[in-house]
Amino acid sequence: QVQLVESGGGLVQAGGSLTLSCAASGSTLSINGIGWFRQAPGKQRELVAAISRGGRTGYADSVKGRFTISRDNAKDTAYLRMNSLKPEDSAVYYCNANGGGTYVSGTYYYTPSDYWGQGTQVTVSS
Repeated sequence: QVQLVESGGGLVQAGGSLTLSCAASGSTLSINGIGWFRQAPGKQRELVAAISRGGRTGYADSVKGRFTISRDNAKDTAYLRMNSLKPEDSAVYYCNANGGGTYVSGTYYYTPSDYWGQGTQVTVSS
C-alpha cells in the first residue's frame, strides 16, 4: 500500500509559477513510476507529466517547456514545477504512483495505478 499527499497548490496570476509536491508513505520502496494528472471541472482527468524511478520523463504537449517533473527517491517525494502558468492550467492536480510505464523514443509513457492522492487545487487568474 502506498499513500500519497499532494501540496503546493494555490491561486496565482497568469505567467506565474507554482511547485507542487507529492509525498509518498507506506511501501515506498516498490514505487517505480510517478505521474501528475489534472482534472478541470467538466473534463476528464488527464496526464500532465510522468517520471520513472530512474528519472526518465514524459509530458503532455500542452505543458512541454513550461512544466518540469522531478523526484527525490531518498525523500519519497515527487515535484511538479509549473512555470508560465495559463488560466487553462487551472484544475485539481493529482499524484499517482506505481503505475505502468514504458520508455519509447525519448519519452516516458505512464498509465496510472489505483494509488491516488487527494489532489491540490491550482487556480490561475487572467
